[in-house]
Amino acid sequence: MIIREQLFALQDLGYQKFSSALIPNIDASTVIGVRVPLLRTLAKDIAKSEPLHFLQTAEDTYFEELLLQGMVIGYMKVSPQEKLPLIAQFIPKIDNWSVCDSFCSGLKFTKTNQELVWNFLQRYIKSKEAYDIRFAVVMLLNYYVDEQYLQKTLQLLDGISHEDYYVKMAVAWAVSICYIKMPQETMPYLQNNNLDLFTYNKALQKITESLRIDKDTKEMIRAMRRK
Repeated sequence: MIIREQLFALQDLGYQKFSSALIPNIDASTVIGVRVPLLRTLAKDIAKSEPLHFLQTAEDTYFEELLLQGMVIGYMKVSPQEKLPLIAQFIPKIDNWSVCDSFCSGLKFTKTNQELVWNFLQRYIKSKEAYDIRFAVVMLLNYYVDEQYLQKTLQLLDGISHEDYYVKMAVAWAVSICYIKMPQETMPYLQNNNLDLFTYNKALQKITESLRIDKDTKEMIRAMRRK
C-alpha cells in the first residue's frame, strides 16, 4: 500500500476538524486527520525499512505527508553528518507551526551533538524566511536552555527582528522557557533586552501561565509588563 493510502486508511474525520482548526494558515482540505501516535508508528516503520527512498519519493500535498517526513528524519539511525543535509532539505517545506514544532521535537540527536547543530542553526536564525527562523528558535528552546548555552541562546533571541506572528510567538515561548528553567540567570535579560513590545509581553504572559512558577513570582512578572 502506498503511503498516502495508508494515511487515508488511518483517517479520523472528527480529529481532522479539530486538527485543521488549530492551524489557521493552512487549507483544511490538505489535512487528512491522522492522530499523532499513529503517524509516529508509521514513521518508525519507514525509518527501519527504506527511509531514504521514502524521503526521495515522498509527496507534500497533505499536512500529514509533511509531518511524516519530519518524523522519519528524526527516527533515522544515521550519523549526524548524514542527518543534517536531510534536515536542510526538509526545512524549506515547513509552512506552519505544527510541522515545525513536531519536526524540532523529533531531532533528539541534538542532545548529543549540541555544538554541531548549534553551528548548523546559525544560518536559519539569520534567515529572512519566517519558518527558517521559527525552526531555529524552537530548536533553541528544546535543546539549548542549559548552563553552557543559555546566555548565547538569549543573545540570539534578542537579535531576531521579524514581523511574522509565528516568529514572535516562538521567540516569546523561548524566552519564557529560559526563565522557567533558569530564572535567576534569565532575570537580568528580562530586565534589559531589545524585544519588541508584543514579544516581550507575550514572554511574560507565558511565564505566568506556567504551573512551575509560584504565585508571588507570577505577580512580580506581571508587574514587569511594558505599556
